[in-house]
Amino acid sequence: MPSFVITEKCDGCKAQDKTACQYICPHDLMALDREKMKAYNQEPEQCWECFNCVKICPQQAIEVRGYSDFVPLGSSTIPMRGTDSIMWTIKFRNGIMKRFKFPIRTTVEGSVDPYAGKPAPDFSTIKQPGLFTAPARKE
Repeated sequence: MPSFVITEKCDGCKAQDKTACQYICPHDLMALDREKMKAYNQEPEQCWECFNCVKICPQQAIEVRGYSDFVPLGSSTIPMRGTDSIMWTIKFRNGIMKRFKFPIRTTVEGSVDPYAGKPAPDFSTIKQPGLFTAPARKE
């Protein structure tokens, strides 16, 4: 099920240029209603249910309801973001609650070089089978 905003909790990220959910949505689905100063999912049918907007919302005003085949009615999944981790609270239909804590990014955004230690591309071998990350073949 797509993300949805609980309007009573949403404060539009206090009228900044872009809300946190707009910034983080990989599909650019979140929008801000400037009259009401509330965020909303402008195309729910396109939502990937990635939980990015849910995790970043400072007011915990966004939820994603799971599909009934794996998340029975009455249950919920609530992430609470800290500075170094996200605490996931899972509430089951029978009232049992479980919490899981996972660390979040520890490096500065944009500081990782994915090609560090990799050789420069050899375009003469572009049509040969193999992967960029595979070890060099010994002949």
